[in-house]
Amino acid sequence: MAASSLYVLHNLLTRRRDSTYQTPTLKSFFFYMPTTLALATSLLILLYISSTSNLFFIHTSHIHLTHPKIGASLNHEKPNNSSPFSPPKFVDYTKISKRDGGVGVAEDRSGFRIEMGFHGTGMHANVNELFHDRDVFLANYKEMNRSLKIYIYPHRQDDPFANVLLPLDTEPRGNYASESYFKKVLVSSHFVTKDPSEADLFFLTFSIARLRHDPRVGINGIQDFIRDYIFNISREYSYWNDSGGADHFYVACHSIGRSAMEKAEEVKYNAIQIVCSSSYYIFSYVAHKDASLPQIWPRQGNPPNLDSERTKLAFFAGSMNSPVREKLLQVWKNDSQISVHFDHLNTSYSDELLRSKFCLHVKGFEVNTARIGDALYYGCVPVIIANHYDLPFQDILNWRSFSIVVATLDIPLLKKILEAISVEEYSILRSNLLKVRKHFQWNLSPVDYDAFYMVMYELWLRRSSLRVKS
Repeated sequence: MAASSLYVLHNLLTRRRDSTYQTPTLKSFFFYMPTTLALATSLLILLYISSTSNLFFIHTSHIHLTHPKIGASLNHEKPNNSSPFSPPKFVDYTKISKRDGGVGVAEDRSGFRIEMGFHGTGMHANVNELFHDRDVFLANYKEMNRSLKIYIYPHRQDDPFANVLLPLDTEPRGNYASESYFKKVLVSSHFVTKDPSEADLFFLTFSIARLRHDPRVGINGIQDFIRDYIFNISREYSYWNDSGGADHFYVACHSIGRSAMEKAEEVKYNAIQIVCSSSYYIFSYVAHKDASLPQIWPRQGNPPNLDSERTKLAFFAGSMNSPVREKLLQVWKNDSQISVHFDHLNTSYSDELLRSKFCLHVKGFEVNTARIGDALYYGCVPVIIANHYDLPFQDILNWRSFSIVVATLDIPLLKKILEAISVEEYSILRSNLLKVRKHFQWNLSPVDYDAFYMVMYELWLRRSSLRVKS
């Protein structure tokens, strides 16, 4: 079909040089148009599948580390003197000197030679580096901590909606606690300024989660509340109008936050949205302007013992509320190594996380979920199965160093992908996972590099130096 269609298209769009050639009529052009469109559509679908899936390229990640003077493979054996060596850092990928048989070769600053495997058409990231650029992050983090200033719009304790606009008196709880934690910690932090003229950003203090549960507002009244809130802010203060809202931000973890701005489009298109629901398919989320907030259950006490034997390959438990989860159940419901549950668990959720090597994060009704935080807390390597959305702190962290990202089309290949990860590669993922856990922890008294400071860094990256006077 493809060959014949291309032949038809060629004859329609080019003139033959022999005398028997007749100019195609308008009728014949429209006769062949459906075939041509079908062919073009098929080609676009194939290009999309090949770019997002491993269906055509099933290769394990391959990173082979050697030093020209030592001559030993750091991932598989020690040098002759058995001295320990740390994995290389700060690889300059722009200095790849060779590509031979699907392997790129680069040297890091310490002289280590790095062979990086390819997945299909793209180079696999260096799984040893937690940050995209650690030097840049540390330098910027220091500057952020020193200079970032935020003005919080003031609201009185006797305001009728003080419960929505002011931080909680108690410690945050529940599935959407991240939203309340951020506000509670921010108001007492050194980032707050009382002088709006020196502020880099302005905080819109409404809470989507609390508006949802307020009987005076509820789900159906949130859009009107936000519209009125912005109207009052812009009438009472000049700062919103000075920038059109571009230097303002709000925080929302509940998925209703994605539709809360429907009657305040200037918030949706101009303000910075720190949200848990960060899918590119949701038109209210704008990548690079907005940022993803980690959704984390607050936990008390010491972390669990992570030395338990992990006998299961992978685990998932959740509601059956999306085609992606339906596909997961259809393919893996009876597998002995991939444990998939959509009903009551006979064992505790935490025990299942502790006995599994990989924990699946599968797109449901919304992309946001606390499962990634759960996996990190219980030392289970996250497997992300959801296309086209921003992971928390994606600007900063190299997620491929401590998680596995699988296209939804590759659910039938899931077991093959996970079993292809070697013991050494899994050890690196687990080691990096333990290092990254601190970035996903909320503390009432913030600790350097914890979830609060990481969100502040995301805001610092998005601060605007341009202010348009009305």
